[in-house]
Amino acid sequence: MKEKLDPAQSLNCASDELNEQQENPTHFRCDTRVSDDLSRIGDGDSPSASHVHVNASNSQSEVAKDPASLNHASVAPFQRKRGCQSEDDSTTPLKVQRCLSPQEILSKPVDVLSLSPSTHVLRSPNYRGPLTPQMCRRIPTRDNPPPSTSTWLEIFREWNHAERVMGLDMLLNMCEPLQIRHLWAMVEPKLKKDFISDLPKELALRVLSYLSPDDLARCSQSCRYWDQLIEDPLLWKMKCSEVSTIDPKGTPLRRSKWLEAHNGRPINDWKQAYVRYHELRSRWKNGKNNPPKVLKGHDDHVITCLQFSGDLIVSGSDDNTLRVWSAKSGKCVQVLLGHTGGVWASEMRENIVISGSTDRTIRVWNALTGECMHTLYGHTSTVRCLALNGRTVVSGSRDASLRVWDIDTGECLRVLTGHVAAVRCVCFDGKFIVSGAYDYTVRVWRAETDECVHIMHGHTNRVYSLQFDGKIIVSGSLDTSIRVWDVETGRCLQSLVGHQSLTSGMQLSDSILVSGNADSTVRVWDIKTGACLHTLSGTNKHQSAVTSLQFSRDFIITSSDDGTVKLWSMKTGEFIRNLVTLESGMSGGVVWRVRVDSTRLVCAVGSRNGTEDTKLLIIDFDDPKWNY
Repeated sequence: MKEKLDPAQSLNCASDELNEQQENPTHFRCDTRVSDDLSRIGDGDSPSASHVHVNASNSQSEVAKDPASLNHASVAPFQRKRGCQSEDDSTTPLKVQRCLSPQEILSKPVDVLSLSPSTHVLRSPNYRGPLTPQMCRRIPTRDNPPPSTSTWLEIFREWNHAERVMGLDMLLNMCEPLQIRHLWAMVEPKLKKDFISDLPKELALRVLSYLSPDDLARCSQSCRYWDQLIEDPLLWKMKCSEVSTIDPKGTPLRRSKWLEAHNGRPINDWKQAYVRYHELRSRWKNGKNNPPKVLKGHDDHVITCLQFSGDLIVSGSDDNTLRVWSAKSGKCVQVLLGHTGGVWASEMRENIVISGSTDRTIRVWNALTGECMHTLYGHTSTVRCLALNGRTVVSGSRDASLRVWDIDTGECLRVLTGHVAAVRCVCFDGKFIVSGAYDYTVRVWRAETDECVHIMHGHTNRVYSLQFDGKIIVSGSLDTSIRVWDVETGRCLQSLVGHQSLTSGMQLSDSILVSGNADSTVRVWDIKTGACLHTLSGTNKHQSAVTSLQFSRDFIITSSDDGTVKLWSMKTGEFIRNLVTLESGMSGGVVWRVRVDSTRLVCAVGSRNGTEDTKLLIIDFDDPKWNY
């Protein structure tokens, strides 16, 4: 039985045999034992040919020139299987041409030949010469790292950040793709860190508040802790504050009994309010509304003023009456009788209604009972405008004066004189009274006295509209311009030019102003810079004068003499759709006024030639599941 040699003994035997063959290079025969042992080194214990002859006579001169190359070649039989460089690899016996040196092998691609579980050989596919110390290395492990590793790590540990970064850059440039792939497999899991779980709850909620609702829904599916965190009411209260879906008491707008009955988890009022906001926004855009309610009651007269608060709608008309309507049922709750002239101005707070008439009086009403609580006398001409703040109302009249009244007692507290023409518009914030008149001026008064603080000159025609937020005054005039004033100094900050006619309606929120004009356009302004951000025009613009407007965080709603109510994007100024289109539009049908809350649109419509009945339209965009 043949004795089985281990790999090291086989290499020694092969080396001795080659030394003997080198002495007689003209012809030699590789012994079967040597051939078998080398085959086991290359291919395990697979069988090899019993006798392999190598004819080296044709290469005698080359071998003689470089005897060491024959020693490097080990044996020809092993080279034939592994593809050593030869002139003809398909014939037997083979002719030895030339094998690579150990120095050349180190610069060639390598593969691994296993000799033992802890040792490997690095060699070129074209090299089958003797194994050198550089080619035979132990496989490194965590327990048995290369000897120089600890020195390298100690040097790396002493480097500062910049030196470490530079060293890593140079190291990566030296790495091959397989090594970089291994490095990425080690680094990637360390970057996947749940930082949200490591943060204090308040900070984690603050971070999550910057995500959109869709992103929050995806995050809630990550793990149980994230789901519990995203359900926290504090997070959704922050989201609600972003879109102003909060009532003055700081609570969600309403609770849905449908969700209470159909949702298995505890109700999160703030999340529910936020979800409802997004549903409503979608329904406004896509036209998903309940059938409109039609409210008739002023016959064929013009509806001159419109107020909307909670479930109550109050309309004033030139038929000398005001009517109180239920927004929910669409029924007329009260008819407020008492004026002997047309009603041209009104204000409302909760169930208190104040009206001004061409009969030169002001009346204070209880909207629920229809009772006239006070009749305020003093003006000598039509009461054209009103401004209510708390328990105090300010009235402006065509007699060029303003009067300050206590609505609880009906007492006239002050009379403000100075304008020399009819007072057309007034604003009141509790501290300052701002008035605009047909004398081309805007005046600022102190509410506690009858002192006129500022007289603002600049308009060259009648002032028809005002906006006041406590710091900034915006005035619109028949001279086509809009001016921005500082209430403290009376200085004109901006002159907004672009409209071509009378600015009939405006709304101011923060630094954004939306103005509607008789030139049929609506413009969005930044009053800080004076820039016109959007002009709502184009193919879908109004075809006649803009009569009324309101805007929110998402939408602008405008009405016109052309019989339409249009919905526009506040962000882009693009037309979205028509909310109301009268059949008599452009032939006499008019939308005089619009009032809007988060769920409903109320329009006062009619005509000047009898083509459209005078009525109110109530369009509700709320989903029935959200109702009480």
